[in-house]
Amino acid sequence: MRTVYLGTSDFAAAVLRRLADSSHRPVLVLTRPDRPRGRGRKLASPPVAVVARELGITLEQPPQVNDDAALATIAAARPDVACVCAYGALIKEPLLSAYPILNVHPSLLPRWRGAAPIERAIMSGDDRTGVSIMELTAGLDSGPVCAQAAEPIAPDDTYGTLAVRLEALGADLLVRTLDESSPCTAQDDALVTYAAKIVPADRELDGSRPAAELERTVRALEPHIGAQVALGDGERLGVHAARVIGSGPPAGELSLAGPLPVLGCAEGALELVTVQPPGRRAMSGEDYLRGRRS
Repeated sequence: MRTVYLGTSDFAAAVLRRLADSSHRPVLVLTRPDRPRGRGRKLASPPVAVVARELGITLEQPPQVNDDAALATIAAARPDVACVCAYGALIKEPLLSAYPILNVHPSLLPRWRGAAPIERAIMSGDDRTGVSIMELTAGLDSGPVCAQAAEPIAPDDTYGTLAVRLEALGADLLVRTLDESSPCTAQDDALVTYAAKIVPADRELDGSRPAAELERTVRALEPHIGAQVALGDGERLGVHAARVIGSGPPAGELSLAGPLPVLGCAEGALELVTVQPPGRRAMSGEDYLRGRRS
């Protein structure tokens, strides 16, 4: 099929690579405009833009994908179908109805519709997730599902380890759906859950919650967002890896007296295995405490 691809993130870039290696190689890629990134706030291209240039695919970065100029660009490409993955902007009419649009969504819909399905699946302690290929509609990830594939969530999975597997799974599933023109089935709205966008409060390791929940939060936000715990001086300590232990200081108290920092929790305690002090590199909890004591 003649395809146009819309995507932005690292996940979407991995799917683009696989799609470009198939008989459905996009004739046009659309992604978001370059934006300032990092401490230096230098202008940087989205991952999908980098991959499209590398693969020699025509690339456009419209400020608004729904405006007349973008619609004309897509129309000139004469697609049979548009493929979308983590584009990062709402696709509206008339584009929504102009072509069949397939969306790659990393969850087993209708579970975890929304912005952060991988993170929310780990945070909630799900033992599996997956990828769905669905028809894009005006609702939030509510369109008919054309194909699904499941993936186990291991007890030590982070966002980073799980996302890599889902990228490969989703890319292959998209190509297979295009190959087979798979029929699509309406979702059961009675089974819907929502994966809300990660906000600053989600990053905070709050000792009033059970340690097991906080350990899952650390894994769900590693390495792309990062969890953190408040220090007594008002600063925050980044947490890259943590471990649940049976007991520790009172709930909400951060102990720096042992070999590792330990956060007291409502149930159990959380040992901070790998941390990142403000303005410094990540290090072991032991090295962090050694530095504080020297």
